[in-house]
Order: sequence, then C-alpha cells, then structure tokens
Amino acid sequence: MTAAAFDDALDHYLTWLTVERGLARNSVDAYQRDITDFREVIGVERAPRGITEEDVRAWLATRSAAGLAARTQARGLVALRGLFRFLLEEDLVDVDPTARVELPRTGRPLPQTLTLDEVEALLRQPDPATARGLRDRAMIEVLYATGLRVSELVGLTVGGLHLEAGFVRVVGKGDKERLVPMGDVARTWVERYLLEARDLLTRGDAARRANEPVFVTRLGRGMTRQGFFKLLRQYAEAAGITKPVSPHKLRHAFATHLLERGADLRSLQLMLGHADISTTEIYTHLSRARLARVHAAHHPRG
Repeated sequence: MTAAAFDDALDHYLTWLTVERGLARNSVDAYQRDITDFREVIGVERAPRGITEEDVRAWLATRSAAGLAARTQARGLVALRGLFRFLLEEDLVDVDPTARVELPRTGRPLPQTLTLDEVEALLRQPDPATARGLRDRAMIEVLYATGLRVSELVGLTVGGLHLEAGFVRVVGKGDKERLVPMGDVARTWVERYLLEARDLLTRGDAARRANEPVFVTRLGRGMTRQGFFKLLRQYAEAAGITKPVSPHKLRHAFATHLLERGADLRSLQLMLGHADISTTEIYTHLSRARLARVHAAHHPRG
C-alpha cells in the first residue's frame, strides 16, 4: 500500500462525515487539516495499515513541541481517532492506533455571558416607534427567549413561526430540525413586528410565503448574520455594556438564566440543539462558578 491509499481512505472518511453525519463544511475542513498534518509528519509513504500507536504519539509530541495549545492538540487527536474508527468499521485497518492514546488535558473555558440586567438594558435600546427598531426589538427578544444560533435566527422563515402555539421551527447544524418554545413576551413582539413593521420594510413587496425570511432589511431582503451582529454591537454600546456583546453571548445568557432558575439539562439540550449533552453540561459549570462568586462576595466567611 502507498500514500495514495491514505489519501483514498481520507477522502472516503470526509465524504462519510459530510453525507452520513451531516457535518458542516467548516468542521470537515478542520478534520482534513489535522489528518493531513498527521500524514505529513509521519511521512508521505505510510499507509493506514502501517500506522502505529508510536506514530500517533510522535505526532502529538511534535505538535506539543511546536507550542500548539492543548485544546488544538486534543482536536487533532479527535479527528485522527474518528478516521481510524471509521476505517476499522470498514475493515480497512486491523487495529486502531489511537485507541490507547489519551486526549491532552484541557481546561474547558467557560463561555462569557450577560447578566439579566445587561439583557434588559440591551432590550430597551431599539425604538419600537420605528419599523427598524420594532424589528430589532423582536429579533433580540426572540434570540434571548429561544437561545437560537444567529444563523437560525436570520434563517427563520414565515413558515417556521407557530405563534398561536408559541414556538418556532428551525433547522440547525447537520440540517436537523427542532421545535423551540419562545414565550409570551417574544411572541407579542414578533406579532407587533409582523403587523406594524415588516410590510413597511419590504414596501409591501415581500409576500408572507412560508419560505420567506421573517426578519428583513429596509431593502426587503433577509437580515444577514453580519448585519445583526453589527446592530447588536451598536445597541450594546448605547446600553453602556462594556464587555463584548455578540449573538452567541445572548445564547449563553438564555442557557445560563434557564439553568439558574431550575431548568433541567436534558430540556436545555433539546432547546439549544446540542447533539451531545456534554456540550450542554458546560452551563452547569458556569452556574456553579457564578454561585461561588456570589458566596465569596456575600458570605461572612467567604
């Protein structure tokens, strides 16, 4: 077997990630970069069946010596492990050389979030007396009420609104569809926006067909991620919020505030659209960290 066999195996795996697993293009590209780096380090003449555990450890040592962060090293090993598990199932290798290699220890960073007061201050900034302000208030209300990703928010369609039932239907990562409750307050703002502002922004040209975007610009086109990020940053500055504010910060605020008020982790996972509950568990650490700060600040022996 030659290096070409490795390339063929990698192409087969990347296709499987895209077609069968439904991974996003950016994720597949990251897997490809890490695995290609591994192949280049161990030598272009190596084939999958000839790769050993020592090769894997040597590659990780090289990346560590190059000063790569533990998280980056761990991501590379996850990519390589996925490849060999796939090849093992396809009978293209006899053993998995990554099986006994432990992931480099990483300190999982806690996501930055917004306090309830900061969220309230942010929500007060758009002027609902204008069509643009009413749209912006509705968008921020929906984002905080649902925890949607910004791509899901701007991609929300008229057909995805179920206002009477009080939820939205979105398509998230991997083209997976989910239903998310939005609450009475956000629903009221969306209803106001649809009734009073959307037709003004589109000049009545955009019909409310099921596939039409809910939130549109003054040109009648769907709001973009960049456009929403920009307006959110402007409102944060006007609200006097000094920390960086992004749509993802509001997603974190949604999750953190729910957990602090007794929401269970499984429900939160479903609302956020996390494939793995371990991703959702980080918010339990965030809540514990906040509780520790409150205890230290206010307990007489803190």
